Amino acid sequence: MALVLELEHLVKHYGNIHALKGVTLQIPAGTVYGILGPNGSGKTTMLGLIMNILQPTSGSIRLFGETPSASHRRKIGTLLETPNFYHYLSAVQNLRIAAAIKGIHQPDIDGVLQRVNLLARKDSPFSTYSLGMKQRLAIASCLLGDPQVMVFDEPTNGLDPVGIAEIRDLIKKLATEGKTIIMASHLLDEVEKVCTHVAILKKGELIASGHVDEILAHDDIVEVGAADPGRLLEVLRTMPGQTGVHAGEGDKATIHFAPGTADLATLNHHCFVHGVLLNHLQQKKKSLESKFIELTN
Repeated sequence: MALVLELEHLVKHYGNIHALKGVTLQIPAGTVYGILGPNGSGKTTMLGLIMNILQPTSGSIRLFGETPSASHRRKIGTLLETPNFYHYLSAVQNLRIAAAIKGIHQPDIDGVLQRVNLLARKDSPFSTYSLGMKQRLAIASCLLGDPQVMVFDEPTNGLDPVGIAEIRDLIKKLATEGKTIIMASHLLDEVEKVCTHVAILKKGELIASGHVDEILAHDDIVEVGAADPGRLLEVLRTMPGQTGVHAGEGDKATIHFAPGTADLATLNHHCFVHGVLLNHLQQKKKSLESKFIELTN
């Protein structure tokens, strides 16, 4: 698969602050790639370096397999901060200005408004738009010139649930059109629902990257209880297929299995034949939040 972006040992220092610490990452074409991490992890710095807004302390960046140039970056639509639209102008008027700034001489303004579902409101003043509509207009501006790659920094930040759903659906739609989307976010749920791949940053370091289903895999977790919690733990540790056993509160314990492999009947039988009668047996799912905390802790 062709690579849209390659980062090699990318380092960025702000004085004594090490914002990125030797990040190496490859982003294939046609993916929706989430850059996930808590505030201060280096997500925005990474996007700024990719778009030449910032200069790296060391390391290298390649776009479309080549050393980046202005022509390469013109193939990328970016939304890195709140867009500066004129509140008293319509969507069409604002996009004409954006196209002129980008040097696009024959912009397909109606086309991009159609793609973000704003064509019916194209002549309405920007000031009358909801937050979700304003963000969709910003994405329409990014689509001017039909770039191959879209780069978004926290695209659903500050939106209500309706606005978040609108942007999520739009990103999925753009992905089906063959766009490569690189999206920084701290919203775990959004990354899981929208992205095909994810890279997780912690304090400037890349701690995991790959397919979302692999990096954010949910363990099967079963909570069990017995009158003798000490003996219960001993027996659980002999259970075939378990990937971890942990003491819980009181007489409870948890046993982990690979996703989709927990079998409560087999577990109950295993405990019974080893002399432990369970008084509690309940399957749970590991939350995405707990997985993320585990990875970044």
